[in-house]
Amino acid sequence: MSGGVDSSVAAALLVDSGEKVFGLMLRLWSAGPERPNRCCSPRDVSNARKVAGRLRIPFYVLDAKDEFKNRVVDSFISGYADGLTPNPCLRCNREIRWGLLLEHATKLGATHLATGHYALLRRTNGHYRLYRALDRRKDQSYVLSVLGQKQLTRTLLPLGELDKEKVREIARDLGFVTADRPESQDLCFLGGGDYRTFLAERMEATPGAILDKQGNSLATHSGLENFTIGQRKGIGISGPEPLYVIDKDVKRNALIVGPRAELGRTHFTVRELNWVSGSPPSGETPLTVQVRYRTPAVSAQLETFQDRTEVVVEKPLTHIAPGQAAVFYDKDECLGGGLISR
Repeated sequence: MSGGVDSSVAAALLVDSGEKVFGLMLRLWSAGPERPNRCCSPRDVSNARKVAGRLRIPFYVLDAKDEFKNRVVDSFISGYADGLTPNPCLRCNREIRWGLLLEHATKLGATHLATGHYALLRRTNGHYRLYRALDRRKDQSYVLSVLGQKQLTRTLLPLGELDKEKVREIARDLGFVTADRPESQDLCFLGGGDYRTFLAERMEATPGAILDKQGNSLATHSGLENFTIGQRKGIGISGPEPLYVIDKDVKRNALIVGPRAELGRTHFTVRELNWVSGSPPSGETPLTVQVRYRTPAVSAQLETFQDRTEVVVEKPLTHIAPGQAAVFYDKDECLGGGLISR
């Protein structure tokens, strides 16, 4: 439970179905008392406790500040230091929620971990398969692509067939204080702040050259961590046409920019592949790939070599950023994914 409407309703649906339920909330690291983690602020803890009270279920808080800081936040910072654009939600789901949290829930007697994620789970021939939520606007299968059979056999996703408004309606009918809690798209540990400010407080900025693809020096950047592939605003260069971030050359500490026509790529390499089923799809499976949480999936092919796996897409994609996840689908089924390397 996070003190939000989704986990509140997930718990209510399970209680209503006759399941024996207890609520478990993670207390995660934050940047300070003035910027509490939005997943577990004092108000969120209070709201989750009130929801548990209305449902008459036990409620516990698990202190995971140190583990979250060491495994998720520090990895986020080091990723930017290495020129990547990391997605910390992937690591959090794999190592904290379906790692530390599930382990602790098991010790308390739980058989399954239920969350408020919007995705569908279906069991076929003894295997669990992950699908997009019916409400495609809220679908979160992308960030669950890091899970495998070991985790999914013990997972329940009660909201997969509901849309957000229906979830809020259920919460209002039950009198939950979380019913109209506003959503946030920010990373939880930023506490509503900007990620650039967060990084600037923890990394020493190293200015460097802004170059075009021909190697011409155009200006000076404030630090590679302040930029991501596909970014247009904030480069600080005016010209006859808008310039975009094409690449980040960490070895030279150079930011490579160019017009939109130079931005698209039709192939890239992935690492740390995880397949939900435990095995890669057959070569005949029609794949699509999604390279950011909110970008549409496009047709793709996988090419496997001895030392790497490459992805080839039909049309150039403009936001292929090392550190982000490339998640593969067969229609609405999430097959798994990996991290974009180069």
